[in-house]
Amino acid sequence: MPRFFISRESIQGGRILLGEQNSTHLKALRLRAGEELTVSDGQGTEYRCAFEGMENGIGVAGILGTAPCETEPRLSVSLYAAMPKGDKAELILQKAVELGASEAFFFLSSRCVSRPEEKAAIKRMERLARVAEEAAMQSGRGRIPQVHWLPDFRAMTESAAAHALGLFLWEAERERSIRAVLRQADVSRLPSLAIVTGPEGGFSREEAEAAGNAGLTPVTLGKRILRCETAPICALSAVMYETGNLE
Repeated sequence: MPRFFISRESIQGGRILLGEQNSTHLKALRLRAGEELTVSDGQGTEYRCAFEGMENGIGVAGILGTAPCETEPRLSVSLYAAMPKGDKAELILQKAVELGASEAFFFLSSRCVSRPEEKAAIKRMERLARVAEEAAMQSGRGRIPQVHWLPDFRAMTESAAAHALGLFLWEAERERSIRAVLRQADVSRLPSLAIVTGPEGGFSREEAEAAGNAGLTPVTLGKRILRCETAPICALSAVMYETGNLE
């Protein structure tokens, strides 16, 4: 069944105006009047609708019923990824959204190869926001994860440390695994969790010490060294599995 995101302002009584972008997609789908579709308000509520047709070039759907979205994880997980080079950020974000990340932050650390200026970074976040929306639509999410830019390592540690638990992936850590840390914590009571992953060259020892001093917990993903685009996906998968959000 086709799925679309809209703002709550688009809901007018028992009808939903699907907007210009969604309407373009509707035309490509060649949806007929009476066919059903799912509309999400991006805040966790889904609307089962019947397509009514186009009015002045805008698709209109009648609401048949509403329900909370069942695909959203019970735990809010924020991903913090050091800015990678090339198109790796798109891959990281796409898979993070599919796996259930609540939001994503990209930041600069000392070993980042890609070091965009503030204006270029903000423009890239706008592009990544569209990637997040497309991934949320494809994977049946009830929310569109927000994408943020943090200009430096300190801003990242301050933001990540505000979560109930912060996991800092560091290749020099040899003892604490994600599974061990989560099993020691009462994950059923955790309101939020942060995952922090590094750039192509990994984190420096100074950065790892600063992260620990900020309250983040260094963890390992095992004996193998993972690429910067693999580690976030692996860590998020492990967290979702251990917290019962891949059931």
